[in-house]
Amino acid sequence: MISIIVCIAKNRAIGFENKLLYWLPNDLKRFKQLTTGHTIVMGRRTFESLPKGALPNRRNVVLSRQADACFEGAEHYTSLEEALTHCRPDEDIYIIGGATVYQQAMPIADRLLVTLVDDTPAEADAFFPPIEPDVWKEVGREEHSIDEKHLFHYTFVDYERKAPAIQRPHLMK
Repeated sequence: MISIIVCIAKNRAIGFENKLLYWLPNDLKRFKQLTTGHTIVMGRRTFESLPKGALPNRRNVVLSRQADACFEGAEHYTSLEEALTHCRPDEDIYIIGGATVYQQAMPIADRLLVTLVDDTPAEADAFFPPIEPDVWKEVGREEHSIDEKHLFHYTFVDYERKAPAIQRPHLMK
C-alpha cells in the first residue's frame, strides 16, 4: 500500500523555506505511530530538513536526481519509479514530502493521511496538490481543538482512492 502523509493549511500550504509550517505534537505522534516499522520516501530537501537525519525504525528512501548523492542512514534512488521497483509488493510505503514528491505520488497512492490545520499562513512556498473529490473518498475524520500544546484547531482526515491507482512501476518480488 502506498500512503501519502501530510500536514496542510487551509490553502494547501505545507512549508516555507524548507521548514514545516506547524508544530503540532499530536500530528508528530500520529506520523511516528503510522510510519514506524515501514518505508518512508522523501525528496532530498525533506531529508535535509530532518533535524537528526534519517528517521529511526523506518526504511528511509531519499529521491535525488544526483546519481552520486549519498544520504547517511538512507537508500538513494533517482526517481520515485526507481525507488518503488526496490520495494516488495506487500510493503507499506509512506510518501512524506516534499511538494514535488507528493505531486508525483498522487496518481499512484492508495490513501491520503492528512492533518488539516485551520489556518492560512502568511508565508508559504510549498503546496500540496488539490485533493480531487472525484478521485478521493473521505473515510475518517478526527477533529482536535486548540489546547496548551496546539496553537491551531486541526483535523486528521483520511482518504481512500475511489478507483484503482494508475499502473505502478513493477514492484520487486
